[in-house]
Amino acid sequence: MKKFLMLCSLITAFAFISGDLAFAGKERDPLKARVPKAEKSKARKMKAPFGKLKNAPADIVAEGKKIFEGKGTCVNCHGKKGDGQGPAGKVLNPGPRNFTNCKFHKKRKDGELMWIVMNGSAGTGMVSMIPATITKEEGWKVLAYERKFCAKYRK
Repeated sequence: MKKFLMLCSLITAFAFISGDLAFAGKERDPLKARVPKAEKSKARKMKAPFGKLKNAPADIVAEGKKIFEGKGTCVNCHGKKGDGQGPAGKVLNPGPRNFTNCKFHKKRKDGELMWIVMNGSAGTGMVSMIPATITKEEGWKVLAYERKFCAKYRK
């Protein structure tokens, strides 16, 4: 099932890219929370098993990068630079999150980011990644890596 969902995601993205169906849009409301109000309190309480994402050890961040660029397929939409300009991200409307936006990182709690990885984000191309593509532990590692796209946040 996991491989099937990943394959469907990739086929859809490539169909848009190669089929001239691109309708790329900018990231909409980059500072707006995407976790529903009813879930926000619960989401904010979620914590990574290794502590705050901004303090994650280098080996955790390195593992997160590997997952982001590989198994997690995050790079397809968010791009190698985390700027939302991956090949599949260029065709999404609204565009994917731009993780280089430091204001975004300051506004969002770690648990809110995990909630999105676990549940997807309504009205966007972001689908649930756990458990279909990655494990919860891998999700936390990816988020530790994503936080590194804003150097100011990690300080």
